[in-house]
Amino acid sequence: MNRYPLWKNLLIGIVLLWGLIYTLPNFYGEVPAVQVSSGKATLKLDATATMARVEESLKAAGIAHDGLFADLTSVRARFRDTDTQLKAKDAIEKTFNPDAADPSYVVALNLLSASPQWLTSIHALPMYLGLDLRGGVHFLLQVDMKGAVTKRLDATAGDLRTLLRDKNVRHAGIGREGAAVVIKFRDTETQARARSVISAANNDLQLVEGQDGADYKLTASLTPLAQKTIQEFAIRQNISTLHNRINELGVAEPVIQQQGLDRIVVQLPGVQDVAKAKDILGRTATLEIRLVDDTPGGLEAALQGNVPPGTELYTERGGNPLLVKKQVVLTGERLTDAQPGFDGQTHEAAVHLTLDSAGARIFKDITRENINKRMAILLIEKGKGEVVTAPVIRAEIGGGRVQISGRMTSEEATDTALLLRAGSLAAPMEIIEERTIGPSLGAENISKGFHSTLWGFVAIAIFMCAYYMLFGLVSVLALASNLLLLVALLSLLQATLTLPGIAAIALTLGMAIDANVLINERIREELRNGSTPQAAIHAGYDRAFDTILDSNVTTLIAGIALLVFGSGPVRGFAVVHCLGILTSMFSAILVSRGLVNMIYGKKRKLEKLAIGQVWKPGI
Repeated sequence: MNRYPLWKNLLIGIVLLWGLIYTLPNFYGEVPAVQVSSGKATLKLDATATMARVEESLKAAGIAHDGLFADLTSVRARFRDTDTQLKAKDAIEKTFNPDAADPSYVVALNLLSASPQWLTSIHALPMYLGLDLRGGVHFLLQVDMKGAVTKRLDATAGDLRTLLRDKNVRHAGIGREGAAVVIKFRDTETQARARSVISAANNDLQLVEGQDGADYKLTASLTPLAQKTIQEFAIRQNISTLHNRINELGVAEPVIQQQGLDRIVVQLPGVQDVAKAKDILGRTATLEIRLVDDTPGGLEAALQGNVPPGTELYTERGGNPLLVKKQVVLTGERLTDAQPGFDGQTHEAAVHLTLDSAGARIFKDITRENINKRMAILLIEKGKGEVVTAPVIRAEIGGGRVQISGRMTSEEATDTALLLRAGSLAAPMEIIEERTIGPSLGAENISKGFHSTLWGFVAIAIFMCAYYMLFGLVSVLALASNLLLLVALLSLLQATLTLPGIAAIALTLGMAIDANVLINERIREELRNGSTPQAAIHAGYDRAFDTILDSNVTTLIAGIALLVFGSGPVRGFAVVHCLGILTSMFSAILVSRGLVNMIYGKKRKLEKLAIGQVWKPGI
């Protein structure tokens, strides 16, 4: 009656063993590390070669490491203490960035798990710790929304100038004045015609007629909807760009989210090099399209130090020199999207670009006039440019759809599309708040959270053992397995644990024991009603199941609501809370009954149960 089949016992044992293995990494802690990642948009990191260079530089400096690790974007070296970490950073920096003024790689301080290799090889990793537990840096960035709108108005002025020229509408001058673009005319007929042309071509402008002395004018300002769209795009684009930049620091689970209408919160747990983080966040980059100067002898002269006027010397991917004209044909402001794909004719990897209406017109004119010439796409950062790609113009390209192809792999096409799509900020930002949480404060928070959970567990264990005796001990063991499985799940999912998460663990312990209290009281009730001990155990677990399921489902619904509608610390609490409910169902029902079955299941003539005093009516 009270025996599990062998497969169920094996299943419980395997689950508990899995929980133990995936919980172990959290006990090893973290050690100092140095991370090497690409510092230039066009520099692709070769993990194998980079690991070899790191090892050589450390060996030459006489510095011992505790392991080298590589992923898709970085190589990390682990060390025993902070002093060794700082010495290693200097040695690696000299090797990878001989020119400090123009660094090709980002060499940053970091933290790595101290778990043994056999645990890491099966992806048994510790939980990520939030800023309040691990220490790190918190930034609040202010996005210059007025700057984004002003940039759009400046571009609009150029668009209107091109549009009126194409439509043969004469004007007496176009310029931006404050938050509007003012176009002047000599007569009212031309003014009316220009208004008609602009209204048909652009839905984002609201036009107001006026007069300035002898001149007539049109004042074009962005509609409220257009301004809102520009501001929303600026926030989204900046968040996307920040994500790409923070990858260089190797921060595990950074928090990058919008706060209010024009602010972005950035939290970088575990970052030790605050100056490096500020430098990477504050970088500005712009995308430019220029024509390549293929004048005979020009490149040779530039290589000898005589750069022709109006040109600049760059190096394209692969290391070949390239002479590029200074005149900018298009900027990244005209690019609305960039996606990797394939050439429809040659089936080679390609990048498909989408330009806005003004960019499409400009690009059509440029490509028509420069067939069989090369066009360079550059990323300008800190006053220095890098050539992302330099394709040959084969034919006139209209419609705003541009394809870049030629000697590219699928991976290179994906990387190039990412660079073009999120290489620059849509609006300037400034850091208005900076807060650093030291590792010692994080360790203190962990200690307090750990002790609160520990003493809560001890108090529950003492009460259960005193009140329910052996069944109380079984309940405590089931509760311990619940905690084990919860930590293992959080580690497997690589969830971020914060102080609210620790509070959710403590709450889960209190709620999880409730299921065992219901079971134990149900068994006592069956014994009071005259059932035999074996029958009481069987009925107690079976009849308490519906009540336990109902209570946990209703609590789970509340947890899901917190997860869906909450943000920040509330979501962290909700994740742990929901997972804790699932693990408590498993431990309270399956694990505890499995233990009871092992203790009492083989005893046919069972006279009494060690479940505390059973009060019977009349006794």
